[in-house]
Amino acid sequence: MKQAEHAIDWSRYRAEFPAAKRYIYFNHAAVSPLSTRVLAAMNAVASGFLERGVLCEEEVFARVAAAREAAARLIGARSEEIAFVKNTTQGVLIAAQGIRWKRGDNLVMPAIEFPANVYPWLALERRGVRVILVPPRDGRITAEMLAGACTERTRCVTVSSVQFSNGYRIDLEALGRFCRERGIYLHVDAIQSLGMLACDVHALKIDFLSAGGHKWLLGPTGAGLFYCRKELLDELDVWNPGWLGVKNARSYLEYDPTPLPDARRYEEGSLNLYGIAGLGASIERFLEIGTTNVEERILGLTDLLEEGIRSRGYRIVSPREKKERSGILCFLHPGEGTEALYTKLSAACVVASLRQGAIRLAPHFYNEGEEVERLLDLL
Repeated sequence: MKQAEHAIDWSRYRAEFPAAKRYIYFNHAAVSPLSTRVLAAMNAVASGFLERGVLCEEEVFARVAAAREAAARLIGARSEEIAFVKNTTQGVLIAAQGIRWKRGDNLVMPAIEFPANVYPWLALERRGVRVILVPPRDGRITAEMLAGACTERTRCVTVSSVQFSNGYRIDLEALGRFCRERGIYLHVDAIQSLGMLACDVHALKIDFLSAGGHKWLLGPTGAGLFYCRKELLDELDVWNPGWLGVKNARSYLEYDPTPLPDARRYEEGSLNLYGIAGLGASIERFLEIGTTNVEERILGLTDLLEEGIRSRGYRIVSPREKKERSGILCFLHPGEGTEALYTKLSAACVVASLRQGAIRLAPHFYNEGEEVERLLDLL
């Protein structure tokens, strides 16, 4: 999968993003612009239904199968471990509601998670499940801190692979090893890492993973993926049964609720065929480039930003140790108004975000060093 860095023509991939002609788009931790490749894949599905209606379904379903295989390869999984979902929240709900909780069990999670990875778990309190929120220290909630909060009644740990607010990357390898050794499920919200960092769910000992496709995966809104480790399929109940999740889906009047033997059991009914086609096309591009190359490119751009921002007197508030850093970089100036600076950058067509009083930058592989210099000039 990995290629030599010098052999990659990044400008060719940049040409697929028309938004890059107008904006310095450093906001991939929020919503990413679409590429011509993704749009073409979505339009192909739409054109099929436009011109032939239901007669195009065979080729459309082949696109879904290809997207499922690509998604599995992206995270080091098997295709039968992948279900398509509409967003991260749906994946989190599948895990949270599917675990066979007993009154008095508990769940451990960071106290600074994005709400998508919070509310589905808090809802379990009605069923007698205690949610243990671990507070941060210096902007970090480490694997060791989460492990230390676990008890003999901990059934699951849920965590974002990268924190949305400051870009902190947790040591999933250590956390996964801890959970597996103790029979604790590990669920990962990966929306802030897939498409930015290489991932191998089996090597990291992740049991469940949820991710929408509209951030670093550069896909359309409304399409994402959920991973369930094959060995756990029969332990994770189908709380959302639907007609396409059963074995004999086309035997319309038999009403046999036997679920499919793979993760498709969680897909309920008709899928977002357009969105999945677009997401699949985007994932195939990551596999084409190589996920390690993408990670190195993004981290390299973020390192350039960090160096230039520090040299201009600004304070970096993102953890930047080698194993903690990600493609998210947050900064502020102790003596200047952050909102005023954000307004200035926006007026200069720099697309970023405000998070917790800091400016959050999140470049992607198609961004260029020249864009970094232009942003630094504005500072």
